[in-house]
Amino acid sequence: MRFRLSWGFSLFQIVNYTFLISLSLLCVLPLVHILAVSFSGSGAASAGLVTLWPVHVTGKSYSFILSNEKFMKAMFISLERVALGTAISMLLILVTAFPLSKEPASLKFRSGYAWFFVMSILFSGGLIPWYMTIKYLGLIDTIWALVLPGAVPVFSVILLLNFFRGLPKELEESAFMDGAGYWVILWRIYAPLSLPALATVGLFTIVGHWNSWFDGIILMNSPDHYPLASFLQKVIVGVNMDLLSSQDLQVLSNVSDRTARAAQIFVGALPILAVYPFLQRFFMKGLVLGSVKE
Repeated sequence: MRFRLSWGFSLFQIVNYTFLISLSLLCVLPLVHILAVSFSGSGAASAGLVTLWPVHVTGKSYSFILSNEKFMKAMFISLERVALGTAISMLLILVTAFPLSKEPASLKFRSGYAWFFVMSILFSGGLIPWYMTIKYLGLIDTIWALVLPGAVPVFSVILLLNFFRGLPKELEESAFMDGAGYWVILWRIYAPLSLPALATVGLFTIVGHWNSWFDGIILMNSPDHYPLASFLQKVIVGVNMDLLSSQDLQVLSNVSDRTARAAQIFVGALPILAVYPFLQRFFMKGLVLGSVKE
């Protein structure tokens, strides 16, 4: 009997590890292929000769991207957008989710407030009213047009709201007995204990701002104000010759569309890949275990 259980457990481990390794390869190998294409010569890339290793290694695709002053300006705009957007969104998410996590007895019309936010997920005013509202507020062609319209992501509010509800109520009750108010409880108790949820919500916000390109094209009148995703979509993918200098055109003549797109993917992904390891350590369970003593 023991032999059968041990054999079955061993078989489960083999199947489990095989599945996880295969799944990991399916995620990693396409990225390795794109990296190889980005460092390959234009002829080899266009002919489809690149697999998992660069052919005729060259960095001309990256030279084309990094030597463009407008590209660097677009990157700084994206970094500014991410910094402002994440800070504002995290503040608004916290102060919105905290009261909505209370019971109706503690917050009058709590259900009505909650449905007010949920309705914004179910229904939208449409693209034209959205644009006209931003225009009449005088935000067009400014960094605030990229930050303020989506400053309160309701899905993130719901995630943090549900996390708050899972925290022990005894923590809040003991804080009230010590004379603490709601602001002190939010910043001294709830926020520190919610680091895993805040890290998850923050990562969603950062990725959303960094990858968003459509709003930059719609809301920015000048290409000089494009964030990086919009710039890459307009210049690299579309290759808008009006936005390229003679030096850029000379470099572009030795770069294929495929290698430029591959380089675009990695340049756009590097900041997120750099941020993720710092947030990953907060993805853990049991943070509040032992917080309440009997």
